[in-house]
Amino acid sequence: MTLLPFLVAGAGALLVGFANGLATRTDAWYRALRQPAWKPPDWAFGPIWAAILALAAAAAALGWAASPGTADRLLLIWAFGLNAVLNVAWSVIFFRLRRPDWALAEVVLLWLSVLLLASVLARVSGLAAALVLPYLAWVGIAAALNLKIVRLNPARPGIGRA
Repeated sequence: MTLLPFLVAGAGALLVGFANGLATRTDAWYRALRQPAWKPPDWAFGPIWAAILALAAAAAALGWAASPGTADRLLLIWAFGLNAVLNVAWSVIFFRLRRPDWALAEVVLLWLSVLLLASVLARVSGLAAALVLPYLAWVGIAAALNLKIVRLNPARPGIGRA
């Protein structure tokens, strides 16, 4: 196995992380949202996402190396590309558009895309599939948090009645 798949996957993960960092704003609007007591502190999100993206990059490289042919590798690229778009889209919708209600619908698609990643990876490598399971769990937590924020802020613009 060469280092090239790990370098490419790592660069892709860095790109997703960077794009999410640009999209995420914890400004006055965000700080004014009522949030559940169980929400992790804001400082924890960066390290958690860094670990998840590192695991996803390793999974991508292992999946690439284990793929027997071009069709499998194209499916892997498509699944990771779709997931990357949905990952960044959630941050844009929630933080930039300030629409937690729309982000709640989008996070379902993001979760399904992680499930798709696990499924595609499982075809070629059980270890690679296992490496994205923390990502699946974290997006599930994010979805629950997103739902709770929508419910705690029904009168905020973009969340129910204005």
